[in-house]
Amino acid sequence: MVNVEEILDLAVEVGYQLQLAGGEIYRVEESVGRILRAYGIETGEVFAIPNCLIASAHTDGREVTSMRRVPNHGTDIWKLEAMNDLCRKLCAVPLPVSQARRELEEKLSEEKQYTWPVILLAHYVAAAMFTLFFGGSWRDALCAGVCGAAIGLTLWWMDALKANLLIRTIAGGGVSALLALGFAAVGLGDSVDLMTIGALMILVPGVSLTNAVRDVMVGDMVSGLSKLAEAVLVGIAIALGTGLALGVARLF
Repeated sequence: MVNVEEILDLAVEVGYQLQLAGGEIYRVEESVGRILRAYGIETGEVFAIPNCLIASAHTDGREVTSMRRVPNHGTDIWKLEAMNDLCRKLCAVPLPVSQARRELEEKLSEEKQYTWPVILLAHYVAAAMFTLFFGGSWRDALCAGVCGAAIGLTLWWMDALKANLLIRTIAGGGVSALLALGFAAVGLGDSVDLMTIGALMILVPGVSLTNAVRDVMVGDMVSGLSKLAEAVLVGIAIALGTGLALGVARLF
């Protein structure tokens, strides 16, 4: 006998992990729906927004519903591909729910976690390359890399303090701007503007903005507008943090 509750929980868990990995709303809804249909649940309905996933199934005269609250998250390409692969596998050959659960746990246990030195190195390289892209000198790029690494350290500290996204962004922008001013003041960098812009590109919500436009284009208006609002607020936070730092620095 088909256990609808277990199948629904499995499908929602896969969708939840997809959302945590930064998957688009249409991808999450389609994946959950396909898993339900693969297990013989043709009456399943799925609704997702950036911070919530709801799925239900009508069976034996009753309605079964499962809901997950999705916390703030970034983008994890490895997990996104792993969950997509599992979804395709379950749709092709529906495994027993217990075995599917084990495969899900195995994939999650294999998730790659980069160490903080590697993450800070990525921040350094990204900021340096953006500065060169915008026309900065190699001196500007090297200094901007330090500013980018400082943003990474600031975000890590803000995460430890459980700060929200806007506070984290304001703090990162402020620290980056102050360091750029310091490098220019002691003659290590040539252009405060290029060093600052190169480092701040790390904070720009490019993926969120792209997904927001895509969601709006495919008709997911609630998801698209909420992501667009988030991207705009992050942009305001970047400007606010940088502006406050530059304003305070000019006073001294």
